[in-house]
Amino acid sequence: MQGDNHKVVIIGGGITGLATAYYLQKSAKESGKSLDVKLIEATHRLGGKVHTVKRDGYVIERGPDSFLARKRSAYRLAEEVGLEKELVTSTSGKSFVLARERLHPMPGGSIMGIPTEIAPFITTALFSPGGKLRAAADFLLPRSAPVSDQSLGGFFRRRLGNEVVENLIEPLLSGIYSGDIDQLSLMSTFPQFYQVEQKHRSLILGMKKAAPAAPKKEQHKEEKQGAFLTFKSGLESFIHAIESKLESGSVYKGLRTENITKLSKGYKVSMNGGVEIFADSVVLAVPHHAAASILNETKIMDEFKEMPSTSVATVALAFPEKAIVKDIDGSGFVVSRNSDYTITACTWTHKKWPHSAPKGKVLLRCYVGRANDETIVDLSDDAIIASVLEDLRKTMDITMEPEFSVVSRWKDSMPQYTVGHKKRVSSTREQLSAKMPGVFFAGSSYEGLGMPDCIDQGEEAVRKVLEYLHDPIQEAAF
Repeated sequence: MQGDNHKVVIIGGGITGLATAYYLQKSAKESGKSLDVKLIEATHRLGGKVHTVKRDGYVIERGPDSFLARKRSAYRLAEEVGLEKELVTSTSGKSFVLARERLHPMPGGSIMGIPTEIAPFITTALFSPGGKLRAAADFLLPRSAPVSDQSLGGFFRRRLGNEVVENLIEPLLSGIYSGDIDQLSLMSTFPQFYQVEQKHRSLILGMKKAAPAAPKKEQHKEEKQGAFLTFKSGLESFIHAIESKLESGSVYKGLRTENITKLSKGYKVSMNGGVEIFADSVVLAVPHHAAASILNETKIMDEFKEMPSTSVATVALAFPEKAIVKDIDGSGFVVSRNSDYTITACTWTHKKWPHSAPKGKVLLRCYVGRANDETIVDLSDDAIIASVLEDLRKTMDITMEPEFSVVSRWKDSMPQYTVGHKKRVSSTREQLSAKMPGVFFAGSSYEGLGMPDCIDQGEEAVRKVLEYLHDPIQEAAF
């Protein structure tokens, strides 16, 4: 296909698909190679779970509200599309854990719940004396026997005991993945903890050695900055900015991909309404259940048909400042699973992101739904809001009803990386490469849920597509 356009179809218009389309088109422009890129999205909007509501001066995120600043791919893409000046950093207010009916400050020096400073851990009321003594056994326990994978819960319970896991580690980690840590894969979520234990034996001592040095006192301004970034005008502005940089006519919305058929040369991508597009290479940037359905006839992704996903909802509540009688100095709290609460976490969004609410107003964002307990997500908006307000009034003295609320449901939206996930991803990729060369998958179902993780996977998909298209053997076949 020396003189013709290579044709690439990207299925899925979330952040992974957008990043893939952007970097493929950029590569073609810079190299002078012909490349016809089409992005196909089943709904009538791009961005997937990234969805911003602007109302009465508030900036409310229905899905994710930010991304990790230390993972640079999202920042780089923001620079590429001209949004770097819109970036804002979270404030670094105190975080709390709600356990035994009270808010406990997060122990200082803890990294994802693992203590690296002894004094805050000893003095916190979050754990009983027995729980602290059990956690101290980490200093004496031998490193675990090498394994290919294990559950997050099993790993941490062995090192630190049940109490530290239930009251600190589980609320933090399950908050990220909305999953059951006793089912989630250690090697697909936090392999660095396993590596630290294998290298240093003690997880606490190993994490202390790996922790960054404390900032000097003169770095006062930096100390006030948090670990997350977002955009003043909301995360969805990022989606619009990337879309605006894509070539005219390269995005198709409202087309649902039903099947991919391998031809003697390339692939036929079939969509609803009898629409067909032919491609030399295809990137599946859709959730695993959608990818498995599209490739159903090949059976290649059958392993992912059984991969669970949890349903969650976010509830944003807007109040006047005077409604909060008992204010708390911090940015939010997570809830111990042992607590009798519906909410799993609450962010005091107006404090974490001052741009998100008008002056004199309060914006609270609560999360409901967790693995094995998702029924609340199916309740009516009024029922969810009433349950959330009942929980909040146990921790904060709220005297008024919210001025308005925004309930966002995300059904089966949080893929669960259960034990063995990494091996399943690898073996499926090998099968796909053997049976359907030039077809690739990427996205939150596979190697990371956060926006930077998805962008990283999009960039890797670009590398694989270009490598495939410009392989001399493939060139001869086109």
